Amino acid sequence: MFSLGSLSLTDGGSAGRRVGGLRLANDVWQAVNPSTRQPVNPPTVSGNTLRIAAISDIHYGKNSAGSMVQLFSQIAETADILLICGDLTDYGLEEEARILVADLQSIKIPIVAVLGNHDLESGQEREVTEVLSNAGVRMLDGDTFEYRGVGFAGIRGFCGGFGRGALGPWGERVIKDFVNEAVQEALKLESALQKLQTPHKVVLMHYAPIRETVEGEPLEIFAFLGSSRLEDPLTRLGATTVFHGHAHRGAPEGKTSNGIPVFNVAHAVLRSSFPDRPPFHLLELDVPTRDQADAPAWSRRASDRKASS
Repeated sequence: MFSLGSLSLTDGGSAGRRVGGLRLANDVWQAVNPSTRQPVNPPTVSGNTLRIAAISDIHYGKNSAGSMVQLFSQIAETADILLICGDLTDYGLEEEARILVADLQSIKIPIVAVLGNHDLESGQEREVTEVLSNAGVRMLDGDTFEYRGVGFAGIRGFCGGFGRGALGPWGERVIKDFVNEAVQEALKLESALQKLQTPHKVVLMHYAPIRETVEGEPLEIFAFLGSSRLEDPLTRLGATTVFHGHAHRGAPEGKTSNGIPVFNVAHAVLRSSFPDRPPFHLLELDVPTRDQADAPAWSRRASDRKASS
């Protein structure tokens, strides 16, 4: 067993792996229907368990209609809430977002998402966000969302590199502006985590906060896959787990310097790493009973509070 403060990690065989009240449910899926890729006799869960599905980099384009309806249906049957960690669209077009929304209609569980770099490609990120929000997707950008006593904090994040290889704000103005983008995203995450008072804090972002989950990508592009500046709020303020995408050839899991689990849920990573499972990540959290948990609630960003004061 590995322990760090109040967190513990136990390799538990058929019981799965737990981090505090968290269980990696995919570990207990022993059989999968080869035609539907759906687990056979998945483990039953109590009303005190929240099943969280996470995926990223689905890259919906103009010709993607219907391409993931089966996967979305599998998720809806297996999970209580879905997280999408960016690159929902391929070129960041409003038209692509509408195609995705049509396919998401089969999901009746809450959906929480953040934008990725592809979603900003065409300068239509506001339109993309509006289409998704109007369809009921909770879009986070330094915001929080609470569901059944679990808090979710979401940002896009940014790149810049990791550790000693991180780019510093030195020299030309364009370099300083580049670094400042990652700093501002880290500040958004810090603000969101500070607002959450729930026992569990689940973080979703697009870019990687640690180097470990981008391992497998060419070393030359590591600096463009994430930033260790995004790890700082996590280690200082704490989180139950972190989901990200972006690194299509990265590793499926790692941990922060203080042991917080980090999962790369890029669609391509899940398909290649776990070919015998449906390509989404499933985690289970022990949560308060339904009558103890608060109803879903939004919180506002610090900038919003300043604007209204």
